[in-house]
Amino acid sequence: MIPLFNDEQRASLATHHLQASYLVCITILFLSGCMTAAEHRAAVRADGGSQLTVGTVQREIRVGMPGSEVARILGSPNIVTTDENRREVWVYDKIATDRVYSTSAGGVSALILGGASVGGGIVGGAGGPSYSSSAGASSTSQRTLTIIIKYDEQTRVRDFSYHASSF
Repeated sequence: MIPLFNDEQRASLATHHLQASYLVCITILFLSGCMTAAEHRAAVRADGGSQLTVGTVQREIRVGMPGSEVARILGSPNIVTTDENRREVWVYDKIATDRVYSTSAGGVSALILGGASVGGGIVGGAGGPSYSSSAGASSTSQRTLTIIIKYDEQTRVRDFSYHASSF
């Protein structure tokens, strides 16, 4: 029987096999990323749109402002009704629930890679002991914002009020 590889070629193949194994392990370590709970929350909250806030009402809404300008700033109201004098009243009622869950996991694993020339072939192996643990925590909170805009007969703001709560 004629051998396919001589001793030098077998050793070279074993070295390449070992180097490739290390490269794969290092690539996996670098590609597996982690996000903190704060980064997850920011990603979820980043909706790209404008949020209705007390600050927006305080900065932007003024007595005498036309209803079209209010709609441009705050968007469409949840409720449109009239008062006892048949003047429009717009109500913006927003409720938000924030749920945050954070988890962490860690561990140690010993990876033993090796290759050996046995008989006429190359034998490789991997394995070793490992230990891991994980922990988590969660919290839930709610926020409410109610804005009431009262208009006069010309559909201009005559009064406005707001209430915000967080629990």
